[in-house]
Amino acid sequence: MSELNRRRFLQIAGATAGFAALSSSIERAAAIPAKRRSGTIKDVEHIVVLMQENRSFDHYFGSLKGVRGFGDPRPAAPSGGRSVWYQSDGAKDVLPYRPAAKDLGMQFIAGLNHDWAGGHQAWNGGKYDRWIPAKGTGTMAYLTREDIPFHYALADAFTVCDAYHCSFMGATDPNRYYLWTGHAGNDGKGGGPVLGNEEAGYDWTTYPERLEEAGISWKVYQDTGDGLDKAGSWGWLDDAYRGNYGDNSLLYFNRYRDAKPGDPLFEKARTGTSVKKGDGYFDVLRADVKAGKLPQISWIAAPEAFSEHPNWPANYGAWYIAQVLDALTSNPEVWSRTALFITYDENDGYFDHVLPPFPPASADRGASTVDTSPDHFPGNAHYAAGPYGLGQRVPMLVVSPWSTGGFACSEVFDHTSIIRFMERRFGVREPHISPWRRAICGDLTSAFDFRLRQTSPARLPDTRAYEPQDRQRHSSYVPTPPAHPALPKQERGSRPTRPLPYAPVVDAAVTPATGRITLTFGGGPKAGVCFTVTSANRTDGPWSYTAAAGATLSDTWNTAYSHGSYDLTAHGPNGFLRAFKGTGGTAGPEVTARHDAHGGRVELTFTHHGRAECLLTVTDAYGGKTETVRVRAGRRVVRTVELRHSKRWYDLSVTSDTDSGFLRRFAGHVENGEPGVSDPAIATA
Repeated sequence: MSELNRRRFLQIAGATAGFAALSSSIERAAAIPAKRRSGTIKDVEHIVVLMQENRSFDHYFGSLKGVRGFGDPRPAAPSGGRSVWYQSDGAKDVLPYRPAAKDLGMQFIAGLNHDWAGGHQAWNGGKYDRWIPAKGTGTMAYLTREDIPFHYALADAFTVCDAYHCSFMGATDPNRYYLWTGHAGNDGKGGGPVLGNEEAGYDWTTYPERLEEAGISWKVYQDTGDGLDKAGSWGWLDDAYRGNYGDNSLLYFNRYRDAKPGDPLFEKARTGTSVKKGDGYFDVLRADVKAGKLPQISWIAAPEAFSEHPNWPANYGAWYIAQVLDALTSNPEVWSRTALFITYDENDGYFDHVLPPFPPASADRGASTVDTSPDHFPGNAHYAAGPYGLGQRVPMLVVSPWSTGGFACSEVFDHTSIIRFMERRFGVREPHISPWRRAICGDLTSAFDFRLRQTSPARLPDTRAYEPQDRQRHSSYVPTPPAHPALPKQERGSRPTRPLPYAPVVDAAVTPATGRITLTFGGGPKAGVCFTVTSANRTDGPWSYTAAAGATLSDTWNTAYSHGSYDLTAHGPNGFLRAFKGTGGTAGPEVTARHDAHGGRVELTFTHHGRAECLLTVTDAYGGKTETVRVRAGRRVVRTVELRHSKRWYDLSVTSDTDSGFLRRFAGHVENGEPGVSDPAIATA
């Protein structure tokens, strides 16, 4: 660290008495510059993962400005007419609501169903309309900045990922197996597959074992009291403020259970890293950081009370996260080379409005250019058939000197993305990660700017008031939805966005002789995409289509099923949408859209297969402008739509004077390799 940066660090660390000690020490996390040498991921020397418990993205961040939350201008309607926001209890609709209790961030809010059966019931084959029957009305409860100010301040200071999904549509343990091993034993070996919290003892290879073999240093930091409790269940203690809640899922693998003192698996995963009863949760972590001995890869397993698992308060977790940051930034040389990932294992039973990517169960439910068989469970006597995942969106905060600035990153990720970030940095590959997940989920490098030279100080809220006082368990607060539901408002304003690798394509071709419509999907040259197709006039959807990077695939719908008309919508990442509506038995116009990355524009190509010319009207939802394009029979016309006014975002609808039911809608964001700004339509919702 340069002398100038050292003085800056000391200035922040020695903040005036008007700021709490913890708060000021955490502010330096956003002010300590990165140790930049190569300007690449190779500059990251320490990766730390803190996986908390059981919160969905909308539940925490649906109202955060500039992310795809409550103001999403293009929510899916997988059941037909109304969007996913409207969830029925059988008698009335329940929309997302903020519970009426005071000090929500400190409430012991009730937990909800989050097992395989309940998760798949809510998902309902992709129709996404059974959340209330599966979870109860508590599923629609959410928190705001007023309730969890520390979480929001972290998002505003660093980078928040709004397309990060849990890996598995179900419980804690399988999701954590994805984090630590790349799958949940999906291949049936070593005691898998595991679809619940059975914790029976497993034998497939974990990623830390691969790191050990490769000579990459690693460790699990955890508070475990005295180790085994009276029942012999490692880490589970009656004292929720000391036990690790069983969240070190490595201990459900036999090689760790059988490890003896002196064995690396024992010393790095089975031992507790706190030596003081009742406090001092971070004594070993802090000592390692100050001594410059933080491993290359570390995982942190929080005690139950601080894990944010309902019914434990969200702000107990805020206090704990603040302590973690305080420890990691206690040595600026170490923090300047560190990437911290803060995420959540699954969504509990809390609703999130973004339909997760999923592999098709059969050819009549979609297709993929990559193998999806490892991602679909065929069913057995205990669990019904269904996709392993992806699960719902969960919060992900990327906290690092290379992630400052309050950015949003909207690339699709899941828990295996954390392993892939480790792969990219240290070269140790995890073969359990399936081809489908590798095709559609990124490796989290897009959440960073490794060229970053300067950082900006951030003032984060004091968390001292969130430290538990009585250290007791409390009964649950059960929220009640309001009598008059309304879709909540998202914070106004935008945030900067990380550049993404996406350039997706969906084209339509209508064959009048057969009354069929064919959609062709492309993921673009740099990243694969999983598209979800819904229909407003059919009941047999939705469908799932995965196109790996550089690949395309097609599927055809027979409009005889829908009385000669079609009404199909394809959803992709980061607000991407293509809608196709019309009559299958009539020759007429067609429109395709392509991104012009260099110019930051959209190129529309109009063709017409009818006998007479037609007039096509293009309406720009962002600019509020319309343009009429005359297309003669058998001719081709090209128009370019400038997007400077909308920061490369577009939402274009095309209608025809020859068919009142004809509609083509194209929406999304043109990526050009540079940072952008969040969707303006969210800012005005």
